[in-house]
Amino acid sequence: MKKTEYFTRDEANQVWHVVDAKDKVLGRLATKVAEVLRGKHKPTFTPNADVGDFVIVVNADKVKLTGRKMTEKVYYRHTGYMGGLKSTTPEKVLKQHPERLIEWAVKGMLPKSRLGDRLFTKLKVYAGPDHPHQAQQPKALAVNE
Repeated sequence: MKKTEYFTRDEANQVWHVVDAKDKVLGRLATKVAEVLRGKHKPTFTPNADVGDFVIVVNADKVKLTGRKMTEKVYYRHTGYMGGLKSTTPEKVLKQHPERLIEWAVKGMLPKSRLGDRLFTKLKVYAGPDHPHQAQQPKALAVNE
């Protein structure tokens, strides 16, 4: 009987990927990005180790939401003070900080643990088409509509 092989972060072959978010649906984009960050696309996937790849998302300001989510969806947060419930819509977030929309969507799909925090640091999101990671020679990652 063959034993299951587990891989550590040092043994993982981590690659850089770049994704163009222009005219992509936010949820579908986020699921693909989370899958690659976690390493589930590799045969060496280990649930308790950081074996995923790095992901660069460009053109975050051109991402789409289906239906009426752009105006009717609401993101809530709390300041910690009495009556400190704050709310915002994707439309407002996209105008002020377009990177956050993708970051929030992907972060919600990662594990809620120290591993998830480490995986989240491997996500790089940029509003425009340029990024400072050319030295890593990122490969294009296809995201289906």
